Amino acid sequence: MSGIVLIITFVIAIVVMILAISKWKIHPFLAIMGISLILAIVAGIPLSEIPGLIGTGFSGTFKSIGIVIILGALIGTILEKTGAALKLAEMVARLVGPKHPDLAMEIMGWVVSIPVFCDSGFVILDPIRKALTQKTHYSSVAMTMCLSAGLYVAHVFIPPTPGPIAAAGTLGIGNNIIGVIGMGALVSIPVLIAAYFFANKVGKKVKSREDLEEDNGPSYEDLLNSFTSLPSGFSSIAPILIPILCMAVGSFTSMFGTSGALGEILNFIGTPIIALTIGLFFAIGLLASSGKMSEFNEMTGDTLKIVGPILFITAAGGVLGKTIAGAGFVEYMKANAEVLAAVGIFFPFIVSAILKSAQGSSTVAITTTAGIMGSVLDSGSMMNLLGLNSPMAAVLTVLAIGAGAMTVSHANDSYFWVVTNFGGLTPEDGYKTQTSMTLVMGVVAILFIWILSLFLI
Repeated sequence: MSGIVLIITFVIAIVVMILAISKWKIHPFLAIMGISLILAIVAGIPLSEIPGLIGTGFSGTFKSIGIVIILGALIGTILEKTGAALKLAEMVARLVGPKHPDLAMEIMGWVVSIPVFCDSGFVILDPIRKALTQKTHYSSVAMTMCLSAGLYVAHVFIPPTPGPIAAAGTLGIGNNIIGVIGMGALVSIPVLIAAYFFANKVGKKVKSREDLEEDNGPSYEDLLNSFTSLPSGFSSIAPILIPILCMAVGSFTSMFGTSGALGEILNFIGTPIIALTIGLFFAIGLLASSGKMSEFNEMTGDTLKIVGPILFITAAGGVLGKTIAGAGFVEYMKANAEVLAAVGIFFPFIVSAILKSAQGSSTVAITTTAGIMGSVLDSGSMMNLLGLNSPMAAVLTVLAIGAGAMTVSHANDSYFWVVTNFGGLTPEDGYKTQTSMTLVMGVVAILFIWILSLFLI
């Protein structure tokens, strides 16, 4: 199949996949797997090779990131069920002070969403948002947007949220999660600043149902007093902080070449699987101290139900990536590598943004785009063809994919409806606020990532 025909076939395949997910309501796993199989056949991959190609793409993803995603999600569930997420929110509110409730909401969202899905995080923190709004008489819309932005940024940029972990594993930097965390935190700063100013500006123009109501529920003090058994600050943050510290130690050990038994131990605890396992032990300790160990089995089952679809969608994205590589698409890209290299870091952003806007799920957009990009360790992958062939380039690519995966949140995104419904906004106002803000956030993110790439790649 010639290069141009192959490109057209690929575009048609992506369009059909998007239609299958968004319009025909086919589950993303089946849509991606089906398109991968059809694309492999149409592209002329020998039939005898297709089963092996599918198996390699599928199992490779599970091997690299499956356990990590499960552990991270389980930690998040425990933080939610024990009230630790609310404790973290209380700590942030006290740190920022009562004069900046909008900033408090944004930082709360950013911290809580590191281990917790943004949808769940919004539901957890919404009572605090309402109470703070009532106490300070601040714009409800501005508070809603700040909370939404903080949650969304961590959701697409910072592990152990499943999307960034999956992308890091697929791109071949699964052992450098701490690098993704660090750079993700750095990229978060300008994005959060942009969202903060946007939220306050739009809050002066758009009014929610809450802005027209006198009583939005219990006061902030009443809300906190209703949780008399909130865990301590250290026990609440330890399941998040300890794994990050372990991975940081492992990264520094590798960097400075520490040898012997000590180096081996530090490298061991610094691997993402072991670091998150240690974090889970701290979370279990939190669960025990809260008197909820009897609920651990149920929590684990509920968590597996949540992450199961994510794992399978991620693995399907790996199959699509292998199919694209095996179809000759990579060879055509090699012939045009000079043109593609000029696009560079913007390529994964554009692909991810198209997938996000078309089908709604940020996680699907992240995992599918990562599968298309392939591993930095594979000389024939899109990563290498685009000149993104270093560990730092792979880290920035994870973030570029995440930036695309927030561009934009609209009516086909479940998070859009969580934000608008809980925030008392109409769908029309949701487009003026949530959709417009995520567009600003995505553009600011990719521009900052591009500037970083000029100095770091």
